[in-house]
Amino acid sequence: MSFNKLALIRYKTIDECLRNRGRRWTLENLIEKVSEALYEYEGMLDGVSKRTIQLDLQMMRSDKLGYNAPIIVVDRKYYTYEDKEYSIMKNSLSSQDLDKLSDIVKLLKQFKGFDYFEDIGAMVGRLEGKILQQKNQTQAFIDFEKNELLKGLEWIDPLLKAIKNKTCLDILYQSFKAKESSKFPVHPYLLKEYRNRWFLLCKTGDRNGITIYALDRMQAIEENLLAEYIEAEVDVIHFFDDVIGVTKTVGQEPVNIILQIDQENMPYVLTKPLHSSQKVLEKDENGMTISIDVVVNYELEREIMGFGEHMKVLAPNFLQRRIKKRFEKSLLNYQNNEDKEN
Repeated sequence: MSFNKLALIRYKTIDECLRNRGRRWTLENLIEKVSEALYEYEGMLDGVSKRTIQLDLQMMRSDKLGYNAPIIVVDRKYYTYEDKEYSIMKNSLSSQDLDKLSDIVKLLKQFKGFDYFEDIGAMVGRLEGKILQQKNQTQAFIDFEKNELLKGLEWIDPLLKAIKNKTCLDILYQSFKAKESSKFPVHPYLLKEYRNRWFLLCKTGDRNGITIYALDRMQAIEENLLAEYIEAEVDVIHFFDDVIGVTKTVGQEPVNIILQIDQENMPYVLTKPLHSSQKVLEKDENGMTISIDVVVNYELEREIMGFGEHMKVLAPNFLQRRIKKRFEKSLLNYQNNEDKEN
């Protein structure tokens, strides 16, 4: 059953009336008050029917929403609560509600490191405390991939606010290759997560094009109130549609990649496609051949090499040669170790 906004307004209004013992409430009185509330909150001019209010009273009396409201009729005409202290707003959660909320809290607790919003950790803690007052604590039954030692998560919230408010920022940043950090202005557009690492898609100062920065390499962030925010010149929402990972430059076009997967790993690639563009070109007892349309980048190569001998690049030729060269170099590392042992 749908518990919508209009129903909530009606239940709350009826509850306020029945709690007010300074007045006797007939069915007509309740219809009038609910109609006034619907007009005030939703601008509804049609009011509410007698049948709707009768069904609302019946629903509030029942256990379907967990209310079990002690609504009685006095002198066969006036509605009130038998318990003068009762209110649906004070009502305890049902056991079904508690079960669902408990599961939700356990899921949220796994993401407390990701501060999309301020005080989410405290919010989850308060919610958990309220639930545990009525329910014994149980273990979690769903476990997401996470790494609580990840760096840079503290920047998610200020970056998200800057994106929403279209605010220019000054970022102190040091890449893995740089010997020292540098400070520069950015115009933030989008936060992107890939394999538990977070990245910022933005424009750097007055430079042309788009830049992508890893949050775990940021050392400080502050608002730049003197700089005027520059809107994105590309569709940031779909910028990564043709990418595996996050490495891409503006104007970089996707390439049709043809891959051969053996029988052993075929089910894994079928159930978890490498990319949304994946198409099965051929399938037999030896495996299958697929195609994906993505830009060629480091993450794609790492994905292919992660399958080892179970995946082979058929096209394009330049990517086949590149993967072959990397495997040859890797094999050379092991051969050098064998030579040292001998």
